[in-house]
Amino acid sequence: MLAITIPEPGGPEALVWAEVPDPVPGESEVLVEVVAGAVNRADLLQRQGFYNPPPGASPYPGLECSGRIAAIGPGVSGWSVGDEVCALLSGGGYAQKVAVPVGQLLPVPEGIDVKRAAALPEVACTVWSNVFMISQLRPGETLLVHGGSSGIGTMAIQLAKAVGARVAVTAGTKEKLDQCAELGADILINYREQDFVEELAGATGGSGADVILDNMGAKYLDRNVRALAVNGRLAIIGMQGGVKAELNIGTLLFKRAAISATSLRTRPPAEKAAIVAAVREHVWPLLEAGQVRPVVDREFLMSDAAAAHRLVEESGHVGKVLLVVP
Repeated sequence: MLAITIPEPGGPEALVWAEVPDPVPGESEVLVEVVAGAVNRADLLQRQGFYNPPPGASPYPGLECSGRIAAIGPGVSGWSVGDEVCALLSGGGYAQKVAVPVGQLLPVPEGIDVKRAAALPEVACTVWSNVFMISQLRPGETLLVHGGSSGIGTMAIQLAKAVGARVAVTAGTKEKLDQCAELGADILINYREQDFVEELAGATGGSGADVILDNMGAKYLDRNVRALAVNGRLAIIGMQGGVKAELNIGTLLFKRAAISATSLRTRPPAEKAAIVAAVREHVWPLLEAGQVRPVVDREFLMSDAAAAHRLVEESGHVGKVLLVVP
């Protein structure tokens, strides 16, 4: 088969569409013939040599895909060859075929094209596990989403609104904020021109956010804690703004706040399977009812993954960028 390989870490040109051995499904795995994958920032880090796949995972980038089951491994039940699926992966989505643990497999939601379904697994699992399973966002609470126009951000806005929460977002342009508003965001903050702590305080009568979903890490840590409401929960899922920061523990104690930090890719298979099962139970009905939808900015051929990486590195997109198998 053909897959995107990384012979040497580097810029987007390091991605090479090359012939590699076909994967073989093992115990409790299925082989998926890939229709499309999606670009995540973790893929950019892997290309640069900073984020290697966990032991035993495919060496090729790609943390999610959609396609059709081509073969069934030993110990698999409930799935058939030809089923249209999407999957959460530890790697290997930038390829014509990938072996997937059955616990990380999802059916393509009714009413959604199999290609666009590639935009769903990583964002749905990230948002549901962090905002709802860990941070326990409830109806009537306020969620602040940093990077509201990203793939994760666009999913977080929709899911939070679907459960009756109020949503604040940060983004860097009016155009991106407008698109967040179309998805249901209530409080729009341009981080280039406004201080999100002040804006959020003004919009919430001084109470702040009950839950914050943060992709920046160190750069925003102090301000995130100041932006939290009493009993607020900060979920850190990225470190685009660095890895080391000072924190005033007194502020954290005064607010009786909690901080969690998670990475989806390195979780044990049983934890991933539990998250995928929860997403199928809670998120898939919203997708099939049309209350939530995948947001896709642009599609590239898989063989042109370098161009897709350049777009994502420049933050020139809203929602997800897809890679379609030629």
